Amino acid sequence: MRTTASRGQRADTAPLREPVAGEIEHSTEAIYGAAKVACEQAVGDDAFICRAGLIAGPEDPTGRFAYWPARLARGGEVLAPGSPEDAVQFIDVRDLAQWIVHAAESGLVGIYDGIGPIRTRGGFLSECASALNASCTFTWIDRAFLEAHDVRRWAGPRSLPMWLPLPDYAGFLTRDTSPARAAGLTSRPPGDTARDTLDWLNAVNGPVVGLTAEDEKDVLAAWHARQL
Repeated sequence: MRTTASRGQRADTAPLREPVAGEIEHSTEAIYGAAKVACEQAVGDDAFICRAGLIAGPEDPTGRFAYWPARLARGGEVLAPGSPEDAVQFIDVRDLAQWIVHAAESGLVGIYDGIGPIRTRGGFLSECASALNASCTFTWIDRAFLEAHDVRRWAGPRSLPMWLPLPDYAGFLTRDTSPARAAGLTSRPPGDTARDTLDWLNAVNGPVVGLTAEDEKDVLAAWHARQL
């Protein structure tokens, strides 16, 4: 639906994929985007269209965000992907839901990116660790090394959630959300989302999906051995 390599795109001006027409054989990502375009076109112009980004917060079983508060709470040396300046972007599910209700009640019309502000990965991790009272140090490891050691992107087993290789996905986590902000979307501090997500994980023994503690230890050991 959206191009993923261009930074700073916004919902009302970004180029779209061609809508899906009948049966097509492409990647899951291509089909997903094309189907969403077709749905938007079917709705028409006189509607509120929210293109949600990465949704985070309590009760999310995917681990795409929950991995980080769970990992930070353990403290110690944390494997961090890429560099501290890399961008991350997400929205707390409660903030998104509140805004969608507001949009319905106020009759808001238009196309918007429903996602929070752009943050640096270093700032995000540090703020979350502080909110959790966790003592952490961060070891930043580049894409080539991570991929060589089968550390996967974004979500799922053996992944580092919220990590997408650059420059391929530079635009995915750098959306210009100023139109949504002007239309009432607000975002709570990431530390609040991290703390509430961890509370939920602890209360229900919720799933933590991503790189295991043992896998992380092995990758860090290999990284440090490389530096000798």
